[in-house]
Amino acid sequence: MSVHSACPRPPVAHRGAAALAGLVTLAMAATGCTVSSASGGPSRQQDTQAASPTSNAPRVSETSVSINVRNGADNIPVDKVVKIEVADGSFDEVAVMIGRGTKRLEGQISGNGTRWIATQRLEPGVRYRTRAEAVDADGLPVTATSVFRASELTLDEQAFPSIAPLAGETVGVGMPVIVQFDVPVTNRRNIEEHLSVESSPRQAGAWSWLSDNEVHWRPKTYWKPGTEVTVDADINSVAAGKGIFGQQSRATSFTIGDAVVSKIDVTKHRMRVFRSGTLLRTLPITAGKNGFVTRSGTKVIMEKLRYKTMDAATIGISKDDPEYYAIDVEYAMRVTYSGEFIHGAPWSAGSQGSDNVSHGCVGMSMADAAWLFDVSKRGDVVHVTGTGRALEPGNGYTDWNKSFAEYREGSAFS
Repeated sequence: MSVHSACPRPPVAHRGAAALAGLVTLAMAATGCTVSSASGGPSRQQDTQAASPTSNAPRVSETSVSINVRNGADNIPVDKVVKIEVADGSFDEVAVMIGRGTKRLEGQISGNGTRWIATQRLEPGVRYRTRAEAVDADGLPVTATSVFRASELTLDEQAFPSIAPLAGETVGVGMPVIVQFDVPVTNRRNIEEHLSVESSPRQAGAWSWLSDNEVHWRPKTYWKPGTEVTVDADINSVAAGKGIFGQQSRATSFTIGDAVVSKIDVTKHRMRVFRSGTLLRTLPITAGKNGFVTRSGTKVIMEKLRYKTMDAATIGISKDDPEYYAIDVEYAMRVTYSGEFIHGAPWSAGSQGSDNVSHGCVGMSMADAAWLFDVSKRGDVVHVTGTGRALEPGNGYTDWNKSFAEYREGSAFS
């Protein structure tokens, strides 16, 4: 195939568009494309010839440019890292254009100018146009161009991440970082390698997988109040296993608020609420009765609801059962997925502080519930003792029910 030099720059383009015509074709090597012995721009060649009156023809550059993707290919894997190299010369400029737009694939030229490596992965189904301009030791230029397209992927072949806490949220010292995927991740190691948590001040921590769809990160001990945290899920086009790739990279930042920790002693029917280690109040409470015993363990407030309708059918109690209930409660704070809340319970006022009569929730007076609701936030710790029923792993944010050594065993790198 013919090779031309000093090609006009390809027209500017938008992402996902069809291939452009008029690009200079690279001579193809076994694993990529190479252009060599190409003359530079006509004016520079003429200058070289004029400077050497004894020469009968313009000097041909020995510089060659190669790319690690085949020119004209339309099935390049999206996790392919594009690399362009020059031999016997150095790059002046490298541009890998995305679709028909002006946006470029991000990348860097090495310090010695002989290699360009993409720092951004490919997008499925998108066509890319490469133009590399290099010069040899005498300044003679060579220009190489190519075009290729990344493989198409269906939505079922792409895993989309969601992250908690939300951007800008202020959470409690027990709040884990949560990354969930809408499609199962089987190559956990590859995905985890592209997840990061940065905090100021810095705190050691670890990732731990709950399932192929969910991974958490927690520090070794509770977060330090005032910590600023940034989470980066740089998984776009990263192989997630079984032909699935990350769909989109996402990042979020949040803040750790005051250390509010509540300690519930079910046998003593009381809750003690601490802020930064100082006892604020002791509240009389009622917890789960026989058959509906409240779980013991370290729980974390998952959500706060000013009003909440509670229907016993959601925990498997039928309407014809004497234990069935359907009530509206106020100041509800969820601590388990299975339906345990802390909330106002004026109907049990006579039992608060002396007996356990609930269906598993922790109830208190409306005044106490309103106060607690105001001082609490998502991520605050609620430590429950006094029952023989343990909190099940994964029934809420249960990250603190393991030692740190046990927790980090859930990492793909353990």
